[in-house]
Amino acid sequence: MKTAAVANQCNRAKKSEMRNFIKDLKSCKTKAEAEKKLHQIISIIDKVSRDKVIHKNKAARDKSRLMTFVNTLSN
Repeated sequence: MKTAAVANQCNRAKKSEMRNFIKDLKSCKTKAEAEKKLHQIISIIDKVSRDKVIHKNKAARDKSRLMTFVNTLSN
């Protein structure tokens, strides 16, 4: 039970970090700024998915949506 509690805390922290980075990206106004952050966020999403905190399909869906968001931004 103690191990599960520690793992739960770590997983919550990773998921929270991921969400905060996504919110930070969505607050970007320029495409150049967003593209810089996008690579960092994709890396974080991949790590969280690899650790099985989120499902691989959710990771793919989030990355796709973020890329679409960045592509809709104007220069």
